[in-house]
Amino acid sequence: MSEPSEQATKRSMLDNLKRIRQPVTWAVLVIICASQVLGIVRLTLLVFWEKTQVFAAFQEIGQSIMNLSLVIVLVALFIFQVMLGGFTAHYTVEGQQFYGVDVSQWFPYALVRTWHIQSALFWIASGFLTAGLFLAPIINGGKDPKLQKLGVDVLFWALVVVVLGSFVGNYLAIAQIMPAEWNFWLGHQGYEYVDLGRLWQIGKFAGVAFWLLLMLRGILPAFRQPGDKNLLALLSASVIAIGLFYGAGFAYGERTHLSVMEYWRWWVVHLWVEGFFEVFATTALAFIFSSMGLVSKRMATTASLASASLFMLGGVPGTFHHLYFAGTTTPVMAVGATFSALEVVPLIVLGYEAWENWRLKSRAAWMERVKWPLMCFVAVAFWNMLGAGVFGFMINPPISLYYVQGLNTTPVHAHAALFGVYGFLALGFTLLVLRYIRPQLQFNEGLMKVAFWWLNAGLVLMIATSLLPIGIIQFHASVSQGLWYARSEAFMQQDLLQTLRWVRTFGDVVFIIGALAMAWQVVIGFFSPAPRSVPQRAQGGARSVS
Repeated sequence: MSEPSEQATKRSMLDNLKRIRQPVTWAVLVIICASQVLGIVRLTLLVFWEKTQVFAAFQEIGQSIMNLSLVIVLVALFIFQVMLGGFTAHYTVEGQQFYGVDVSQWFPYALVRTWHIQSALFWIASGFLTAGLFLAPIINGGKDPKLQKLGVDVLFWALVVVVLGSFVGNYLAIAQIMPAEWNFWLGHQGYEYVDLGRLWQIGKFAGVAFWLLLMLRGILPAFRQPGDKNLLALLSASVIAIGLFYGAGFAYGERTHLSVMEYWRWWVVHLWVEGFFEVFATTALAFIFSSMGLVSKRMATTASLASASLFMLGGVPGTFHHLYFAGTTTPVMAVGATFSALEVVPLIVLGYEAWENWRLKSRAAWMERVKWPLMCFVAVAFWNMLGAGVFGFMINPPISLYYVQGLNTTPVHAHAALFGVYGFLALGFTLLVLRYIRPQLQFNEGLMKVAFWWLNAGLVLMIATSLLPIGIIQFHASVSQGLWYARSEAFMQQDLLQTLRWVRTFGDVVFIIGALAMAWQVVIGFFSPAPRSVPQRAQGGARSVS
């Protein structure tokens, strides 16, 4: 290489470093401020009242202070992901600009879309992990195992390192600051839903495996206690599956053939997320409700076993519907299509389950205090039926997928299923944890109505007024002209589709307002002072606040 070329390369690298100096500086300041806030949270834990055994077990988790930190990170990632969603969607309207400002030179579409997807996976997974750590002392009779708090602290900071490391790596790779040969390991793998570099992927797996260790330390001693262990065994199996099956993402490498890579990638996206997280959620809710005395342990076990069987029966072979374009054979496609249809069955069952959960709130007066977590669980069932069931089945049969692969029908299913199901589930767990960490807290009824209903309304609006109509128009173009035409720039930039993308703004704004209201409820819940009230005993042994 000539001397002028070397100097030009050095100048280019210096310019790139200058470009990231300001964002990195702000990131460091945010981390410092967040650490100070977490320190304040540590000093503001409330003195818990004397209560029944079940509620004492629930509130024992408050002694593991870093659970507060985990929830704070969860909420921060949630807001970050929602804001990025609106930002990313706007790129489809103005191209490289955001209301006239050319921001693509700092935050190109490829980067913000990657961050949008990754932050969704991070905050939803964090919600599930937090729920598990919340359950551990309950299962263990209201006590944390020795050094459990230290383990939770380590898990929290590991989460921070993985999130920040993967985000910075994504930026450096897409901005072409990082050497190309480092991209796979430190930057961006180039595969949707596993965008993070392999090193951060290993860190995420190590964190999940460490979470599994923390959970087993709380669960295994409970097997020595008398009583029915079937529900506990089912919960343990789901925890082990979550801890280990993320490792399927390591079965491919940087040079692995795309068809082989796609096979293992969907093990992570479909089996790990859509399979074992579903089972964990079902069994965790059953355990919580049975611990509260709302349902019998026998009924909770039966319902959990039936739901888990249905999820696995349809979910495992149903994974093949993701492999239609990965070189699969006709028999495999047939099996995938058949069992994909069966995936709708447990979702219908969940509708009935949601109604039963809603009826639980009338079992006792104190159940009104967990009304909004229950509402989130009811929303989960609704979006499971619509987003995962109807919209999922609409696109997964081979004859349908042949024409709609990669069209707007896919984000219809993705938004309705990922946020509608797992998002509301994580939010429900978060509110439940918050409710028992802060026993004096009374949810702000007006704020929660805005949070819950505006989130649902915003999701309906963005799907019904924009994503779904564009997907249907694309589908017609794909059938009549070809998939290439339905995805072409000439087709996507026509006036009608431009208008529909602008219309989505209304749904996005409604959704963002709901998200901010939900986050604000969580924040004020952490820092709310204890009310001057007298604890009373409500019917059923639960405490109420006058």
